[in-house]
Amino acid sequence: MILTGIEDEDKWLAEGIASIQHNAFYMHRALEANNLRDALKCSALMLSELRTSKLSPHKYYDLYMRAFDELRKLEMFFKDESKHGVSIVDLYELVQHAGNILPRLYLLCTVGSVYIKSKEAPAKDVLKDLVEMCHSVQHPIRGLFLRSYLAQVSRDKLLDLGSEYEGAEDTVMDAVEFVLQNFTEMNKLWVRMQHQGPVRVKEKLEKERSELCDLVGKNLHVLSQIEGVNLEIYRDTVLPRVLEQVVNCKDELAQYYLLDCIIQVFPDEYHLQTLETLLGACPQLQPTVDVKTVLSRLMARLSNYAASSADALPEFLQVEAFAKLSSAIGKVIETQVDMPIVGAVALYVSLLSFTLHVHPERLDYVDQVLGACVKKLSGKPKLEDIRAKKQIVALLSAPLEKYNDIVTALTLSNYPHVMDCLDDETNKVMAMVIIQSAMKNKTCISTADKVEVLFELIKGLLKDLDETAKDELDEEDFKEEQNSVARLIHMLYNDDSEEMLKIFRAVRKHIMAGGSQRLPFTVPPLVFSALRLVRKLQGQDGNVVGEEPATPKKIFQLLNETIEALSSVSSPELALRLYLQCAEAANDCDLESVAYEFFTRAFILYEEEVADSKAQVTALHLIIGALQRMHVFGVENRDTLTHKATGHSAKLLKKPDQCRAVYACSHLFWVDDQDGIKDGERVLLCLKRALRIANAAQQIASATRGCSGPVTLFAEILNKYLYFFEKGNPQITSAAIQGLIELITNEMQSDSTTPDPVSDAFLASTIRYIQFQKQKGGVMGVVREWWWFVKFSNPAFDFVFFLKIFPRSSNKIRSGLDILQASDRRSQPHKDPAPEDHASTVGSAHQGKSRVKLRHDKPNKKMSMFDEECSSVPDHETEENKKQLI
Repeated sequence: MILTGIEDEDKWLAEGIASIQHNAFYMHRALEANNLRDALKCSALMLSELRTSKLSPHKYYDLYMRAFDELRKLEMFFKDESKHGVSIVDLYELVQHAGNILPRLYLLCTVGSVYIKSKEAPAKDVLKDLVEMCHSVQHPIRGLFLRSYLAQVSRDKLLDLGSEYEGAEDTVMDAVEFVLQNFTEMNKLWVRMQHQGPVRVKEKLEKERSELCDLVGKNLHVLSQIEGVNLEIYRDTVLPRVLEQVVNCKDELAQYYLLDCIIQVFPDEYHLQTLETLLGACPQLQPTVDVKTVLSRLMARLSNYAASSADALPEFLQVEAFAKLSSAIGKVIETQVDMPIVGAVALYVSLLSFTLHVHPERLDYVDQVLGACVKKLSGKPKLEDIRAKKQIVALLSAPLEKYNDIVTALTLSNYPHVMDCLDDETNKVMAMVIIQSAMKNKTCISTADKVEVLFELIKGLLKDLDETAKDELDEEDFKEEQNSVARLIHMLYNDDSEEMLKIFRAVRKHIMAGGSQRLPFTVPPLVFSALRLVRKLQGQDGNVVGEEPATPKKIFQLLNETIEALSSVSSPELALRLYLQCAEAANDCDLESVAYEFFTRAFILYEEEVADSKAQVTALHLIIGALQRMHVFGVENRDTLTHKATGHSAKLLKKPDQCRAVYACSHLFWVDDQDGIKDGERVLLCLKRALRIANAAQQIASATRGCSGPVTLFAEILNKYLYFFEKGNPQITSAAIQGLIELITNEMQSDSTTPDPVSDAFLASTIRYIQFQKQKGGVMGVVREWWWFVKFSNPAFDFVFFLKIFPRSSNKIRSGLDILQASDRRSQPHKDPAPEDHASTVGSAHQGKSRVKLRHDKPNKKMSMFDEECSSVPDHETEENKKQLI
């Protein structure tokens, strides 16, 4: 069939439709006039248009449907014998006188439908006659549509159980025979289409054939709708006859479509009982047939059938469905030697899915499927086909999704072997799937053997890639992978200490091979997991029974080696933090020598590896904080470590960092515990040293930048003074605090001081705290009202700014000032102030600055002792007082 083009087809189709409409018009006039002869003549002319060979199947279908609609009207006319006055038997003979075979057969099928309904002849005889007479048309397209019309008009007249056309001698087999005969002839015509044109248009012919597949498959659908077709008839007659056509046609398209049609239209229980027969045809198909899709759909239907009814499960065991499917898949793969890897793996994926749905308790079946896949992939290079790799991932993911338990997958011996067939990139993808499954289901891996298997599965995430692939590593993906491994390590737990130690060693063996990039991610969770075990064993000694007793000392030895490996891969800051964590754990276990060793290594890392100034500051504060919490050290070891800490504090690069580190060291000499060290003198020495460093920082800033900068450091030191004052340190007196407040005041009012809102807010918060403590009546009550001192010691004090900072104290401040001013007015009429009496002189200047000394004639009981000790001094003594304070 050679067509000249789409435009020619459209023209021929239009001409054919016009001719059908023209003849149909005159046929309608004849029907209305009850003129049978003219009606037959016009209908034959109309049907002659279906004799064309110029149209493609798609266009021919449009023409056929026009004629089909008109034949429906003609059939209604044939049913009413009163209109045409001819018996149905004579009419059946009359239409056979049509000149052309194709119109004659269409008319014969139409009259035959009426003939069967009239019951004047057995239905089986009429159907047999019609299906045999259709042999006369052997043109593929014309014959297919003719037989499709026959199947359509006879569909409701087949001999079925309870049918009105079923006679005493008629059986369902007659209907089955009619449909099978029609199906056989249609399939032959359909297959013959591929030979109707030259090779150059073969692709077009295949496309046209695929458009006609439903005409053939409609017969199988009719068979499935016959109620009398039971399992016995299907097994003994229907399926063998259909499969015979499928195998013998040797056509790729027909074999694939018909097998798929069989699977879709017939009941699932029929497939289950005839599984061996159906599967036996698969190895006989053409090598190019997509058998994997057919079998996948079959197994999917059987899986759904098993899931829909619990009563069906014994049937699967009875017919040994798994064994038959597994054997059939093996034969198909062996027969089709050219089947791509992706096709074979897809078959195993479908078989595994079937097994997990039907026999979820049979782990041996699951492992058998994985083993068959390994056998197929063995001896071949790493998979490169993206589709094949996706199928392998689907194969390995199926057990995880079904059982929701990674531990179950770890019992499958062939599971790791399948993963070995993947390339590095896909191996990592699958490893991530395994870890995500474990985290999603909160699976706890509790034995060292299972940990070994698990970490062997995810080894793609634990080892460095090749040098060629390392450059292509995506940093974000790498971090996500390693963080997932870290979370997995936290899920490894066993209540038995000895088994937990074995788990720790198994994990350590795997992660230590990770290289410099992975260790910073994987070592910390391992260390903290081990420390959790240490705290569980807290208080135990070496006299523990067992094959391999777990003791804190043994765990600390392993931790020491592990962290030492981390410190050698350019992660000294992280290693230092872990050493300090281990030291605290050793402190809790009262292991002084172990804790001292960890601190020693931390100091060595600080001195030799930590070079960045910011990192040094952070590391030193971590060391000081950890050392403060130690209670296990004796006097000698503690003095050694605190001396190291204080010494390094004074050697920091920046003066502010030195100051903060030094005053932080003051906590090393005053531990607020029942048995903690309380050395007030050394605390005061640290604070004074911090003040000297802060003063030096101010002087350096003044010399280099022309301004001394904010007083933040002095305010921070003031907070430390207040802290130790509250803790009862006898060396921290109210005089020292008042002197420090005076020092801060002078610095704030200095012209060289840079205003800083943050420092002012911090200082204001400190003063607010002092005020709160005074209201509570605590030990802070001995500190004098600071704002009075500031106001009268320096007239440049910004009173409005202070009221903004302390709005709630404004009334109290104003009341206090009013009392002082009233007292001053009362004293003026009685006595002139002597030059040397500074008690009642407010606002007198000395060297351009204000000074005040408050003294009452009668002692005020509420006046604190601090008021008497800390009166203002002349300004030329300010620097001297500052030196004394420092």
